[in-house]
Amino acid sequence: MTDTTTTLKNQSGLTTGKNYLYLAVFTSGMVTLAVELSASRLLGSVFGTSNLVWANVIGLILLYLTVGYFIGGRWADRSPYPATFYSILVWGAFLCALIPLVARPVLRIAAQAVIGAEAALAIGSFISVLVLFSIPITLLGCVSPFAIRLAIMNPNDAGRISGQIYAISTLGSIIGTFVPTLLLIPELGTFRTFLLFSGILYVVGLIGLWGVQGVQALRWLWMPLVIAILTVFALSGPLRSPLASAVLIHEEESGYNYIQVQEDQNGYRYLYLNEGQGVHSIWHPERYLFDGTWDIFLAAPYFNMPPVTPDRVESLMVIGLAAGTIPRQYIRVYGDIPMVGLEIDPGVIRAGELYFDMNPEEMPGLRVYAEDGRYGLNRLDERYSVVAIDAYRPPYIPWHLTTVEFFQEVREHLLPDGVVAINVGRTNTDRRLVDAMTRTLLEVFPSVHAIDVPRSFNTVLVATNQPTRVDNLAGNLALLADDADPLLVEVLARSVDALVPIRPSELVFTDDRAPVETLVDSLVLNFLLRGDLDEIR
Repeated sequence: MTDTTTTLKNQSGLTTGKNYLYLAVFTSGMVTLAVELSASRLLGSVFGTSNLVWANVIGLILLYLTVGYFIGGRWADRSPYPATFYSILVWGAFLCALIPLVARPVLRIAAQAVIGAEAALAIGSFISVLVLFSIPITLLGCVSPFAIRLAIMNPNDAGRISGQIYAISTLGSIIGTFVPTLLLIPELGTFRTFLLFSGILYVVGLIGLWGVQGVQALRWLWMPLVIAILTVFALSGPLRSPLASAVLIHEEESGYNYIQVQEDQNGYRYLYLNEGQGVHSIWHPERYLFDGTWDIFLAAPYFNMPPVTPDRVESLMVIGLAAGTIPRQYIRVYGDIPMVGLEIDPGVIRAGELYFDMNPEEMPGLRVYAEDGRYGLNRLDERYSVVAIDAYRPPYIPWHLTTVEFFQEVREHLLPDGVVAINVGRTNTDRRLVDAMTRTLLEVFPSVHAIDVPRSFNTVLVATNQPTRVDNLAGNLALLADDADPLLVEVLARSVDALVPIRPSELVFTDDRAPVETLVDSLVLNFLLRGDLDEIR
């Protein structure tokens, strides 16, 4: 205790007093939480934000902090000097700044591994990125116990000072929780958010060293120089390269997704999110049939009792709007009917407006809301002929959009002959999610039908507000007028051919218990290990 007391008393200036020590603790707490939340976004661009990803991020960061607390206390006892303390800060800042720069090439490899179903490479990349956090977070964990050791001059003040330091650190953590998530990541992106918080911590540490060491502190200036050089190389180019036959026409990191719009040589535009494993929207200036899941949603109303004519489709709601492919096809077949689109990501909406004709000029009947699907649904009073749900894509499945209670709310928004159509993921050998969703829908709706989308890992489930039969679809196809839109005729014909029997499981998703992510994690892992992608190539 005497060494620390003498050291602090003999040094003058703001940077060696308790106030500046507390500022350093506040900054360290802020950066720790900012790094943790940014880590989830860093990994989420490739591996998603499921509970499994969050559990790994939070669990390992807590482990690193635990190690840091233990080391920091022992370190402070052996070297109870401000110079050591501020050196820990600048090294922690430097290594935090390195995380996204080193992780970027690893994540590029991981993105390709996920697309190519290379399990070992994908899992190895995931672990490698998490290991990158070990040393910097451990150093940040050293800060609070070290600061307590420096701040306590009188043993009688130990409890008060310890409480103050942990309170200040936690206050910083609160700032580090909200500022990156709500402000910086949407505006600057994940990588620059890392660099910004690391820079703040570095400046605090460097000023502290200047107060202790004077001009000798300038020897630490090599750190930002190294980061600047690495940034030029690491941040050049997109995280994910466009397809060989396409060009990248738009890229951004929103508050929810890493967004890319690519255009191929035939004029098709594709919306990719995060790891790029699937196409979320597609557009062509002259074509409307895309041989994909979007087409099948056109067939949903025709499971009702024949005859169903296009003029009976009065309105549409899309939950998981993306860039508006489904509404554009509905306008083509059913005219300018009232439509509502719910899309949680404003960045995706902007991309749809700019590159996919999702604007008032091309879609005057479409009202778009940047809201969560369930919240937005319950804010609206209208009833719809079709509620299309295209918000599921393993491993990004919002569990609250899979439950009995949610589908009861959906049914309340359907017209008497309304239907709900849902795009559900599967593999060629694992239909557990489809079967569980079928069972859950049957808790609310009298009839459910299934269409396996050809050459894809998708099944469209159609639940009807009235009791219906599966052969209604073929019956309505046969009764279509001769002048029916060719797009509708083709989609109905393909849908009839792709009908499969439903096989409801015993699993029912509810608001109280919806183990969606456990099921999906198992499905995705089996997919990666089996390499089922080869079966549709």
